[in-house]
Amino acid sequence: MTPQALAAEAPADAATPYTRRARYHCAENGFTFTWPPVPARQFLAERDRAFDPRTPTGLIALDTAAELGTGYPATTPALLLRYVKLRAGEQLRTKLVASGEIYYVYSGSGESRNGGDAISWNAGDAFCFPGGGETVHRVGSEDALLILATNEPLLAFEGAQAPAPGQARVQATHWPAAEIERHFEAVWARPITPDTTGHSVALVSTALESTTTTASINVAINSLAVGCDQRPHRHNGVAVTFSLQGEGVYSMIDDQRVDWSDGAAQITPAARLHSHHNRGSQRMRSLIFQDEGLHYYTRTPGFSFD
Repeated sequence: MTPQALAAEAPADAATPYTRRARYHCAENGFTFTWPPVPARQFLAERDRAFDPRTPTGLIALDTAAELGTGYPATTPALLLRYVKLRAGEQLRTKLVASGEIYYVYSGSGESRNGGDAISWNAGDAFCFPGGGETVHRVGSEDALLILATNEPLLAFEGAQAPAPGQARVQATHWPAAEIERHFEAVWARPITPDTTGHSVALVSTALESTTTTASINVAINSLAVGCDQRPHRHNGVAVTFSLQGEGVYSMIDDQRVDWSDGAAQITPAARLHSHHNRGSQRMRSLIFQDEGLHYYTRTPGFSFD
């Protein structure tokens, strides 16, 4: 009997637990979806809480789950950013469901341990650890503030677990502030050409054969001279930008002006035309987290100057 004949003889109500789960999407445009858009948002209240000396040791999430419609904390669909507030003489233990943890030291000094790895850090440093294990942060006689980025929303969406100890692609890496500054000297001396996207230093690791910090996240410190403008551009990766020195600096996201506020973060949604403008008295400096690593891997960065 042919497959067509067997199908014709099968009773219409011969449902199984598996067929009951089936859904069929037959839209005229197959690229329609129901997820809410990523908001172009600043996180001022979270910044104020992190900078308040009365705030206890702990994590302060930059959470847009309500706007994104996720059932888990998320800054963007693939990134979760947090402030890590550490009061003097205290410690904080975390265990995150992520494939890697990336930190930038906004202020203070201390030490962080993850498994057998220990990194002593100071203001302006960046470092990362593999995800999945316990991380312990300790500070001395002064408060410290760190910025933390992970891909927890990406793993939550997939229902995936963090890598087992010793199995992570991410390895403990430390980018000291002095080395970052040394690389900036060469960047600032480079002439501006029609292909220049900015004056930045990307934080990469020998653990990965890529120009990203982890497999899915790329991190860079960007700068812009006084009176200068960063050329309008767009890309498929969402950007979360922390203002490290943003006096007199603003961004244009399409036709929306966003004035920077030091220590605060803002989201630039994917594919939106945006530019940065420095009208202050100092060189602009920002810390940028993107999920562009995903787009590099899928060969869809979508970068353009229009």
